Parts: sequence; structure tokens; C-alpha cells
Amino acid sequence: MRLTVFWQRMTEYFGAGYAESFARDHVMTELGGRTVHEALDAGWEAKDVWRVVCDVMNVPQQSR
Repeated sequence: MRLTVFWQRMTEYFGAGYAESFARDHVMTELGGRTVHEALDAGWEAKDVWRVVCDVMNVPQQSR
């Protein structure tokens, strides 16, 4: 998954204003105690981060 697709999905699910806030502020143990931005900066693949976000936030299957 390209980062542009990742951010598009984040924006579609969370909304333009909240997607960035969530990615910057929400620490997830599933990402090793990192935020989305920190996980991506640490080298996590965007598709893996998206899967974690979907699982943690109970994103409906049709939005994944």
C-alpha cells in the first residue's frame, strides 16, 4: 500500500480533521507503543499500520 492510499483511507474513515490528530496523538500498543506517524517513521509498512488501525478502531470490513 502506498502512503497516499493509506492517508486517503485514514481521511475517508476519520475525516480530514481527525485523521491527522489521530495519527499524531493516539498511541497504540499494537504498534509497539507508537503513534501512526511514529510507526511509519520507524519503518512499518503502511499496509501493516492500516491493519492495526482497522483492528483497534473496529473499522467495518467494507471500509478496510
